[in-house]
Amino acid sequence: MLWLHGWAGLLAGWLLYAIFLTGSATYFRSEISHWMRPELSFSADTKDDAQIADAALRRLRAIGGDAERWRVTLPNAREPATEIHLWRKSGKEPSFVHEWLEPASGAPSPARATLGGDFLYYFHFDLQMPSIWGRLLVGLAAIVMLATLVSGVVAHKRLFVDFFTFRPDATRQRAWLDGHNVAGVLALPFHLVITYTGLVTLMFLYMPWGIHVAYQGRAQALLAEAGLGAPTPAISDPAPLAPIAPLLAEARRRWAGGRAGVIDIYRPGEVGTLIELTRDASETLAYRYDKLRFIGPDGRSMPQPPPSAVVTTQMTMYGLHVGRFADATLRAGLFICGSAGTAMIGTGLVLWSVSARRRETSRMGMLLIERLNIGVIVGLPIAVAAYFWANRLLPSAYPGRLLGEPMMFFSTWLAVFLVSLFPWRRAPWETMLLVAAVAFAALPLADAVAYRKGEIASYDRVFLGFDVAMAVIGCTFAAIARKLRKERTSAKIIDQIPTREFVP
Repeated sequence: MLWLHGWAGLLAGWLLYAIFLTGSATYFRSEISHWMRPELSFSADTKDDAQIADAALRRLRAIGGDAERWRVTLPNAREPATEIHLWRKSGKEPSFVHEWLEPASGAPSPARATLGGDFLYYFHFDLQMPSIWGRLLVGLAAIVMLATLVSGVVAHKRLFVDFFTFRPDATRQRAWLDGHNVAGVLALPFHLVITYTGLVTLMFLYMPWGIHVAYQGRAQALLAEAGLGAPTPAISDPAPLAPIAPLLAEARRRWAGGRAGVIDIYRPGEVGTLIELTRDASETLAYRYDKLRFIGPDGRSMPQPPPSAVVTTQMTMYGLHVGRFADATLRAGLFICGSAGTAMIGTGLVLWSVSARRRETSRMGMLLIERLNIGVIVGLPIAVAAYFWANRLLPSAYPGRLLGEPMMFFSTWLAVFLVSLFPWRRAPWETMLLVAAVAFAALPLADAVAYRKGEIASYDRVFLGFDVAMAVIGCTFAAIARKLRKERTSAKIIDQIPTREFVP
């Protein structure tokens, strides 16, 4: 079990570190997106869902064309703007359109073009790789993570004793081992749940054989039988859309005061139009579980059988994983647990390299592992900070800024890897940690400059919370760098003491 724990943790550790770090950040995905669109502000005029939905549908009709599907995501307590998506059937025009709208007027928002927190969200489970390769890699890493957690629990003889044992002033390896044990045990239930539910969310991607056997590979047939699909009658005659306000009122009545968060309209403008309302994610534990469907032209409700226990279980696990039901306090707790998992993986990678050095592993192999550790453990946070800095430094009207921010992320990460591979006399841990500390701690200054320039519509609680979090992260990196410098200084002093002084 120790052998399995060590080698599984090493082979998938770098990828798992990236998954845990970006996944922890996405508990505040909406807040990050709001910070990266400082031109938006929460308004008291965004309370009437019917008015907001009507304004969004007018905008979709204006740009609709040959639309196959519309989606409207209504603003809520965490997101100040209306979000619309449009999928076209064919034609020379773009097949997919995405816009942010001012809630009251439905006009396109003046906010800068940015992927916001969505970039970190998608990186968490597909690594921004094309097709399904990223998701397959993440799934494989999650399977290895589950095996690593179980083998770690089995092999750990003093699991609960070590929970109360942390000696930061002990020897270097002992202190890092204590930190690894505490970070692992502190949030062990969270680590197990988040890893298993992450696999469940994409289980058909990893285990598609059941669909191929039972449904001859027709995934849509499975979704329709499970009540998750949205089939529409094959009638293409034109017909107007029913008013949306009565449908929203009916949803509020059926959900005992709950509100719709997402409006999906399939084949708009036809006799067979289907309107689907999904309850706001913050009101339910199960992810996108409560749905109501209406016939588009006349607004008649469509009967829906209750979902099976299997579907309910899968959607509940999905909801547990994404955590959109959580309020601000609970999200902060989930973020801390995710950060503990990130620290557990990072310290495990460091411990493996230290123990391998003591086993006299080949110098070239040790050099590569240690420099990869620097590039991932410190390089990825620096890249995230660079992504935030690019949002403030690139001009708002810069036409290429939508891709410029991700390019800054990846180019900074690559630069850290290349710098770490230089023939340094010692691995540049302290230098890189200090760079990360400055990169995060200085971000509040960018907000101060942006506020003076009038780019920030209102310095609200989101901006204050973001700036405080960045300062805390920067101070954490600085404290780790100070700890490493202190350890190195102590080791140098011990090496200079004559050996005879240790002889009895």
